Amino acid sequence: MLDELLGRAELKNRIADLEEEKRHLERQLDAEQERRAEAATARQEAEQRVNRLEDRIAELEDRVERTEGGADGSRSLDFRAVETIRGERLESVLDRLDSFATDAEGALTAVVADGDRDLPEAVESAFGDRAALVGRARPCVAVTDDAGLVSAALTPPVAPERFAEWSDGFVLDREWFLPTGEFALALVRSDLFALGTYEGSERTSFKGFDSDVKGDHSKGGFSQGRFERRRDAQIDEHLDKCEDAIDEALDGDRPDRLYVVGESTLLGEFEQRADATRAVDATGDPEDALADAFREFWTTRLYRI
Repeated sequence: MLDELLGRAELKNRIADLEEEKRHLERQLDAEQERRAEAATARQEAEQRVNRLEDRIAELEDRVERTEGGADGSRSLDFRAVETIRGERLESVLDRLDSFATDAEGALTAVVADGDRDLPEAVESAFGDRAALVGRARPCVAVTDDAGLVSAALTPPVAPERFAEWSDGFVLDREWFLPTGEFALALVRSDLFALGTYEGSERTSFKGFDSDVKGDHSKGGFSQGRFERRRDAQIDEHLDKCEDAIDEALDGDRPDRLYVVGESTLLGEFEQRADATRAVDATGDPEDALADAFREFWTTRLYRI
């Protein structure tokens, strides 16, 4: 009775309603968190399957090359294994290689570029009859020791300058393989652009947009030639917007490194200003596509020789 007189009954009923609504929202939140966890697990499992398929494809391509090589003795050689690695697995491999120590000038590290016609003399000498496998893995960083305990090649996302060096350990810079320090990563497709600035693996800013670029030519309307000219003009306009966005992101002292990924036919437009480029197959809206591109870019192929 007193509660009703003081208006408390209505307030208590409202509190009860709000508490019930709160419980309902908490149940929704729990369900959403569980759904996201399941989605993340499914994505990781899918990525692992993709990596296994890529490794299998690489092995089969090597087998085809050996078959087509015929009597060429180098084609009879095979990698002991091929593996696509990233993240913690890649860090573990690098840690093991960093911990390997020899006497002075007992460990060879050599960078073999894609365009090199001949292998460095040090690689030919150190790898012997298996040096041809280093050539098949290029562009790569090849490592071995004078006792033959380690024999491998890695294809880093960021290719270093050519060198071949004997030392008491392997010379491997983490910046070649892993996201370190401050940098920008830009994804460029003919109809989409996304750019993130990063501190290591953490993204600190994002910019992205879609552009209205014509797809495949359909019957009627413009002729094929006119359609292609209009599409080329739209792509050029889109690339100008991409350049402006990159300029804005790099204005100032930081970040001091730029990596550009995306459609292989467009990467040539950015080779002069990018520290590294790579063709990737990243789809979805700009933010999701950039996340896919980031994972794909920071991936290394490990060849056991």
